[in-house]
Amino acid sequence: MDLVHLEDADGNRCIVRVTGRYKPGVLPGHDTLRADVLVSASFVDARLETYVPQRHLDAWQRGLTGLVPGKDTRIGGDRGLKLILHMLEDRSLAVTVHDPDRLTTLLGIRPEENWVEEHHQRLEQVRQTWPSEVVETAPLTYAWSPDRQA
Repeated sequence: MDLVHLEDADGNRCIVRVTGRYKPGVLPGHDTLRADVLVSASFVDARLETYVPQRHLDAWQRGLTGLVPGKDTRIGGDRGLKLILHMLEDRSLAVTVHDPDRLTTLLGIRPEENWVEEHHQRLEQVRQTWPSEVVETAPLTYAWSPDRQA
């Protein structure tokens, strides 16, 4: 299921495809999602694996909501793969994919007009498919959420 799906008529494309839970049934890794980042343009064609914890989904939602020309939003943290979207004045996107061990690239993508609303819907679909089912009861101590559908 695509959390991010950006492409334009020039063939530039960036997709974050969620493929499932990182460690289903294991408390510390259950809510972290596995994903593939697919990047293609005339100069690059790459598939990178990444992991998306729930807090990154929350940050992505906040970032989408506040995204205006001159601002950024991102998926990823300080370590590992980061996807950064910077909206330009003409509402096109400068998309940076930075994986410190494998690839750093910058794409220009002119997405469809309603892409932000569409991506809010994509995020909701991901959350419905893989809901958060773990709570942190103390630092590094986890339990199943009372709302978990076992």
